[in-house]
Amino acid sequence: MPKKLSSSNSSIEKIKKRRLDQVLSRLGIGSRKAIRKIIRKTTIEVNGKRILDTSFPVSTEDEIKIDGEIFPISENYFYMLNKPAGVVTATEDPKDKTVIDLLEERDKRKNVFPVGRLDKNTEGLILLTTDGKLAHFLMSPRKNIYKTYIATVLGKVTESDIQAFSEGIVLDDGYKTLPAILKIFESGNESKVEIQIREGKFHQIKKMFLSLDKKVIYLKRISLYNLNLDPELKLGEYRSLTETEIESLYNDFLDSKG
Repeated sequence: MPKKLSSSNSSIEKIKKRRLDQVLSRLGIGSRKAIRKIIRKTTIEVNGKRILDTSFPVSTEDEIKIDGEIFPISENYFYMLNKPAGVVTATEDPKDKTVIDLLEERDKRKNVFPVGRLDKNTEGLILLTTDGKLAHFLMSPRKNIYKTYIATVLGKVTESDIQAFSEGIVLDDGYKTLPAILKIFESGNESKVEIQIREGKFHQIKKMFLSLDKKVIYLKRISLYNLNLDPELKLGEYRSLTETEIESLYNDFLDSKG
């Protein structure tokens, strides 16, 4: 059983008390900054009592009304996992171990699923959540959600490869990728590079390098949008996201909705 690191975040358990502005932000009312203005212009009640303090503590057992309309408090779950090679990004698989199998039994919440996917032999950051709307936002190519990888490549990676990535690369099947960002750390018989892409086509990075007559022999995702892989997480380990990490994802999600 992989080790699960402890976290100060209580999102893996039934929520006890959380600030009103945090809860309203999760409900899609607005960013916490916007809620400070909304609460003065709108009648917000908790259990029948009007609240003007954005730090007022609430839980899933409380009833929140905004201008008379009830807004049920739903709790979503968020886990950051450092996926090892050999594990598939799926909720279930008849042959292989999945990312869900790496969770402890108490954390295998109903409807927890991985956001996007990593190839079976690719390591690194996987976000697991119950929030479908946020997951859709993070996976949409139209939202310019960059995913960052580090890779070891057989062959010398050069400035011409950087240019090719920036223009988009035509794969063997004729598909042209969106422009991507390639950075070179070491260039030689084995090159060390960083790649940022906005898509997640099957074996995309490996296919991009194959189109340039190079072979990826190691690949690891280190970030998804503004969420960075915790360097203290060993392969197979996971933890709950911190409140700061969750709020950062949610605030950008809400801003994108206008």
